[in-house]
Amino acid sequence: MKIHPQVFIGTIQSTAHCGVSAIHKRAVDGVLTLNSLGIEGDEQAEKRFHGGPDRALCHYPQEHYEFWRQRYPQLEDLFLPSAFGENLSTQGMTEENVFIGDIYAWGDARIQVTQPRSPCYKLNGLTGVENFAQIMQDEGRCGWLYRVIKGGSVGADTSLKLLSRNSDVSMQEAIMIAFHAPYDEELYRRLLSAAGLSASWSLTMQNRLEHHKIEEFSHRLFGRRS
Repeated sequence: MKIHPQVFIGTIQSTAHCGVSAIHKRAVDGVLTLNSLGIEGDEQAEKRFHGGPDRALCHYPQEHYEFWRQRYPQLEDLFLPSAFGENLSTQGMTEENVFIGDIYAWGDARIQVTQPRSPCYKLNGLTGVENFAQIMQDEGRCGWLYRVIKGGSVGADTSLKLLSRNSDVSMQEAIMIAFHAPYDEELYRRLLSAAGLSASWSLTMQNRLEHHKIEEFSHRLFGRRS
């Protein structure tokens, strides 16, 4: 199955609710250049948490925006594709049918799924809902990230096509393991064994195994430490 994405890029700017950020992205058409760090012209503000080789592209399903509009009808004008700063938005790809390590053809480029997106506190400011990042995490409607294994020419007119499935760990299961389940070494080893898992998530799972505890989420979700 071939799926045509909506494509978005943005530049770093000072925002009213998210501080210095590139979360506000615009739709782009025509031929774009994709390299190892993402789409030419797209930027990330906090590179410790966004961007880099394992997080070159962010993908968020269009289907989820309908869920958010129903849950927060007062924010229906906000919940449209690119609201969460994604580069790609599609119909037909969700956390249930996208897996760690999946390799897609996008134009003549090749991209590989590396991890779910980890919701962060800037989503709270964006929406005006003080715990929105926590709710997104709890609902498992996080989207996911890609590395670029072959750059090339891409765009909204070039389809995404699954070329190979390299693990049996879906985004849905990865989110459950990382964010929802109690401490479970077997689950962490299962996630670590998934071909294509990002370096940062590999380190997080390894740290859990070494320290026998789950890291705290409060700084990421609320901008503060517990």
